[in-house]
Amino acid sequence: MISGAEIMVKCLQEEGVSIVFGYPGAVICPFFDHLYKTDIRAVLVRQEQNAAHSASGYARALSKVGVCVATSGPGALNMITGIATAYMDSIPLVCITGQVRSDVLGRDVFQEADITGACESFVKHSYLVKNAADLPRIFKEAFHIASTGRPGPVLIDVPVDVQTAEVEEFVYPDKVHIIGYKPSVQGHPMQIRRALDMIKEAKRPVICAGGGVLSSGAKPKLREFVAKTGIPVVSTMMGIGVMPSEDPLYVGMLGSHGKKAANVTVHNADLVILCGARVGDRAVASPDQVVEHANVIHIDIDPAEIGKNMKTTIPIVGDMKNVIGQLLKDVEYHAPEEWIRQVEAWQEEYAPRIQTFEGFVEPKSFIGKLSYMLRPKAILVADVGQNQIWCANNCRLRDGRFFTSGGMGTMGYSVPAAVGAKLARPGRDVVAVCGDGSFQMSLPELATIAVEHLNVKIIVMRNTVLGMVHELQDKLYESRYAVTELQAVPDFVKLAQSYGIDAAMASSNEEAQAIAARMLKTDEPFVLVCDVHPNTTSI
Repeated sequence: MISGAEIMVKCLQEEGVSIVFGYPGAVICPFFDHLYKTDIRAVLVRQEQNAAHSASGYARALSKVGVCVATSGPGALNMITGIATAYMDSIPLVCITGQVRSDVLGRDVFQEADITGACESFVKHSYLVKNAADLPRIFKEAFHIASTGRPGPVLIDVPVDVQTAEVEEFVYPDKVHIIGYKPSVQGHPMQIRRALDMIKEAKRPVICAGGGVLSSGAKPKLREFVAKTGIPVVSTMMGIGVMPSEDPLYVGMLGSHGKKAANVTVHNADLVILCGARVGDRAVASPDQVVEHANVIHIDIDPAEIGKNMKTTIPIVGDMKNVIGQLLKDVEYHAPEEWIRQVEAWQEEYAPRIQTFEGFVEPKSFIGKLSYMLRPKAILVADVGQNQIWCANNCRLRDGRFFTSGGMGTMGYSVPAAVGAKLARPGRDVVAVCGDGSFQMSLPELATIAVEHLNVKIIVMRNTVLGMVHELQDKLYESRYAVTELQAVPDFVKLAQSYGIDAAMASSNEEAQAIAARMLKTDEPFVLVCDVHPNTTSI
């Protein structure tokens, strides 16, 4: 005989899971007790939301499913924001929650919450397990759904009596058969041919690369396609890292907080090739203005995204890696030199201008300098707020990765996501950049970093305000700074040191760069606090 909790653990072992992120509670204890007897590493985060963020960072760094675990009621509810964050950015997670006994469901007993109902709008699928014998099939399906098609989180809610119930044997399925779930992975040949013909006629083409290029593993093929065709590339925030930042054909991030040259390029193009990007409002505020003068080829594995925000001329549903490979095979085209020169001219004309304040770190140029200090495959994790925009527009990636909360814009994301990324890629530089507002949302994870001995570097941009909203109030609300000025900002250096983590503060770029150089030479975690002027703008 074997219990449901032991089956759950064996399912994780069958899926090759080596790390889970979680926080225990009474109704998930049977699972954790059996996990304790295995070599699967259980990382205790300090709040359940951070379990999902850490699993997300882990999933993104390894391109595999991340696993997070919480108890019922408040534990599961705390995890919701992290689940929604992963859903918006198409990150594959399996989220396991304990639940109260099956026979008391619906009676509002202690720590009961309808977590499957609460998460319905931002999971790919969810299960409320009724029978321990169903657990192998459910886990097999959950990992398959999370990692195929458009990736995303899947929730498995397991009542405590299901965990303690016993069945005769454990048999893990070899295959998955889910009626109605058959993602298209190959682009339709007719649509591929139409796209090639349209590319051949283009005079001012541009590629807009999104996160789907990275999640599908299509980055090398897209770079090859760009090298062959000479088509300039802009990216969404989630697509940063698709092209090397210094590549002359990479124009930068587009959107309301992106580079003006990237926006001008898109608005003057006669062909926009959307690759794994949904082009939401922050990327293209007025899509109708683009389609007035440009054809649009939209490639995405999720047919629901094609044409949702921007009218599409040629839709291609399929896995990005396969579709780009199909296009690359037969494309015979090179963008006109006059168009390439024009894009280069816009890059020079609209180069950002830096404003400095004496006695403070100028974050935009510092992020650029920091990028060159990092090793080539470094992972830079940006939080949400002005620090996100400073990183997005000024980091210089070679073969590294840029992680952030793009779709949901969740403050407090960077530190726990960096924890997951470092556990996934211990040999790489992992740096989290956050503001003093977002850092205070995830301060307890310093304990996780200390306990797990993680060489994570944290840079805190300390400007004593909620910078992005503060800037918005300055522009639109006649500088009425309603509840955006942080009061009693703690001494972050002493706080880090109280966890046994080395830390230092910088008040100039020279000082910040010198500390960063020392920080990156150590094999221990480090917190660098940069004093930034409150009036420093996002772009």
